[in-house]
Amino acid sequence: MLKLGIIGTGAIAHHFIAAAHETKKYQLTAVYSRTIETARAFAKNYEPKIELYTDMAAFLASSIDILYIASPNSLHYGQARRALKAGKHVIIEKPAVTRPEEWADLVELAREKKVWVFEAARNYHEDAFCVIADFLSDKEVWGAHFSYAKYSSKMPDLLAGKMPNVFSSQFAGGALMDLGIYPIYASIRLFGAPRDAHYLAHQLPNGIDLNGSGQLLYKDFQVAIQTGKNTNSSLQAEIYTNQGTLVLDTIEHLSSAIFYPLDGEAETLAIVQAPHTMLEEAVAFADMIANPQPDLYEHWLLAAQAVHTTLYRMRQTAHIHFEGDLNEDKTSR
Repeated sequence: MLKLGIIGTGAIAHHFIAAAHETKKYQLTAVYSRTIETARAFAKNYEPKIELYTDMAAFLASSIDILYIASPNSLHYGQARRALKAGKHVIIEKPAVTRPEEWADLVELAREKKVWVFEAARNYHEDAFCVIADFLSDKEVWGAHFSYAKYSSKMPDLLAGKMPNVFSSQFAGGALMDLGIYPIYASIRLFGAPRDAHYLAHQLPNGIDLNGSGQLLYKDFQVAIQTGKNTNSSLQAEIYTNQGTLVLDTIEHLSSAIFYPLDGEAETLAIVQAPHTMLEEAVAFADMIANPQPDLYEHWLLAAQAVHTTLYRMRQTAHIHFEGDLNEDKTSR
């Protein structure tokens, strides 16, 4: 049983704890927050023996085995680095970092400390994508369209003149980083790293994107990407091949995949949706620690590196800049 510590007390942390407990492989042990009131409010629905911390050094010196980091995006890298240095395994909610060199640094540090680092990009670990990849293995891919947009619960605050973290340049917010990462992970999971990428965005005065569309450029095809935090999308995902079109109900927490051949009858793939959106990734991380598979783990690391290289390239093409980008020494030791 892995002793689980939590950094970040938003709704996503509660979701991960629910999935982690469902696996029977984790037990919430400790919570860190900047204030004891916030930590206490977060932990009130869990066991009374949970330790609460407002001091990061004391938190990292506790008996926890693994941390789940779900703080604002720009804080992930520094917090993960401290945790890895303390000899803790780390799960970082997507996006794990804001620049690709930060991910490379965390991977190197984890190897040095002989611990594991994971990015919690849940759709990458869905069994459904194994089924889809197998189905596409004898087909020539001609392109795809992946969309993921959800109206943010923080939009009313933004419209009222406030600046929520998810729309803040200081905290590396925006649609591409928060939601666009899902279609990018789906594309890299199925097709590998793109040769290039572009992004056009509807941006706030601070440069952060509310919504946007882009392209991932492969040798012989393109993947169109659409994302947004001020819109809702119910578009299905489509993968175009030389034999027909594969239609997915979504690109995360899949429940349906139907192939429509150029001629003949539609074929339904055997997709089994997990009972919780974060269950499969929680299982994958715990199993990797308990029964290491170095080749598979390396594949995860390389995929994450490709994702963050792609995200950074797309930000550059859209001229989306975060405050942390100005600090050239951010990854220095």
